[in-house]
Amino acid sequence: MVDEKFELGQICVVVKNLDEAVKYYWKILGIGPWSIYTAKPPELRDTKVRGKDVEFSMKLAFARVGSIILELIQPLEGESIFKEFLDKKGGGLHHIATYKVDDLDKTVAQFKEQGIDVLQTVKWRGASVVHLDTEEKLGVIIELIKRTTELPPPEATYP
Repeated sequence: MVDEKFELGQICVVVKNLDEAVKYYWKILGIGPWSIYTAKPPELRDTKVRGKDVEFSMKLAFARVGSIILELIQPLEGESIFKEFLDKKGGGLHHIATYKVDDLDKTVAQFKEQGIDVLQTVKWRGASVVHLDTEEKLGVIIELIKRTTELPPPEATYP
């Protein structure tokens, strides 16, 4: 077992079209407002998929639903686990995340001791993010986030 207690902070859905998705989440479920960003190099850096250096870009949207952040991701260019998921499954629930990670390297090492490898790592706007290969064992990918700064204002919002 890892030392960190997993506290759910985020649920992520991978979508084909982020602009349409935020409108549907607002219209059907009343979820919003959405903060919308584009993540791409050079701000999106140190990106690796299964240990291999890659470059990719994506659109992101965040909305608070109670104490949880709902994140939508639309892959744009390059290879990522989000693009793989979209190609394979057409979208849907991708991962759940925790922000309560004090020592990311130690936590990742403890997951590796459990036979759980790293799928993808990224750094973006003050956050170090690790996606773990937990889908087979837990039914969903686990994302660990260590944030050192707050996100800047979004590029766009909806509504």
